[in-house]
Amino acid sequence: MAKQLKICKFTEPELDVFRKLCNFNDAERQYFELRARDKTNTAISLEMSVSESTVYAIAKEVRRKIIKIL
Repeated sequence: MAKQLKICKFTEPELDVFRKLCNFNDAERQYFELRARDKTNTAISLEMSVSESTVYAIAKEVRRKIIKIL
């Protein structure tokens, strides 16, 4: 089983690298910042006023961009 990518486990300097290099759009950036604060996808969907399925789609794209950098 692949190790799960947990944004909240990265250090602040690592998060800064992703912020700079991943070219997140506005929704992806908002998701990234909320996950960095260890918010759940359910809480994120409420805060972003989108469905959980939309959050999962955003999360997938954020993970893809981060993995590309790693």
